Amino acid sequence: MNLLSLINEKTPGFSKGQKLIARFITEHYDKAAFMTASKLGTTVGVSESTVVRFATELGYDGYPKMQKAMQEMIRDKLTSVQRIEVTRNRFGGGDVLSNVLSQDIEKIRRTIEETSKEDFQNSVRAISRAKTIYIFAVRSSAALASFLGYYYSLIFDNVKVISNYGESEVYEKLFRISEEDVIIGISFPRYSNAAIKAMNFAHRRGAKVIALTDSMMSPLCGLSDYVLIAKSDMASVVDSLVAPLSMINALIVATIIELDGKAEETFSRLESIWEEYDVYRSKSEGEEA
Repeated sequence: MNLLSLINEKTPGFSKGQKLIARFITEHYDKAAFMTASKLGTTVGVSESTVVRFATELGYDGYPKMQKAMQEMIRDKLTSVQRIEVTRNRFGGGDVLSNVLSQDIEKIRRTIEETSKEDFQNSVRAISRAKTIYIFAVRSSAALASFLGYYYSLIFDNVKVISNYGESEVYEKLFRISEEDVIIGISFPRYSNAAIKAMNFAHRRGAKVIALTDSMMSPLCGLSDYVLIAKSDMASVVDSLVAPLSMINALIVATIIELDGKAEETFSRLESIWEEYDVYRSKSEGEEA
């Protein structure tokens, strides 16, 4: 039963103060989801302890659990304008730099806790053995696909990055995908319909499907063989991609280890080419290391 259904069921037994909280959440859960218990209490005119008891009354193990339930309800529904408003309410007038970085640190911590180590290892094995590796992401997630594709293209000769294409072009890029291949689909709230359709297309053709997304409630999960959870739930006009990028870094490192020496051979040849064509700046004579 979702939060609003719980509230509706239990409203007759609420106190006057709890009914005020219930009404505000029902009408403004997009705002309440990012308020502290103290802020929510002040907004509706009750004490912080009343808010905490309200969460317990609904069956949640404290206010943070109820707050997470509210965030799950709205994370893929906020418009850009609503995100700006939430961002201003959360960070306006404070130390924006420290607050945003602290939020990103928390996302990495939660990513470590929530990602399946088994799915991670299975993903690495599937990628290492795939005939072709497809990486799909659009909009802000396209930057992640580009980064992952750059490093995988150095390691493998069978990588295809699909991002920022028209719908018909997507299927033209994917139409050869088969059970010998892997697709890594990347999408975060607000979830891309193009990513969902592409994952479904690959799934129906028997490819191994790996989802890099923010929650098991993501629409990508039901289409995937393996799910890599990277938290990206800051309700901001700017998507937080710190934890997803860390997950991608881990994938690249784990893949190199899985290949057991083959990657070293590849990078050794690349180093020779980079040196021959003066790709990277060399230290000048006498320059300190």
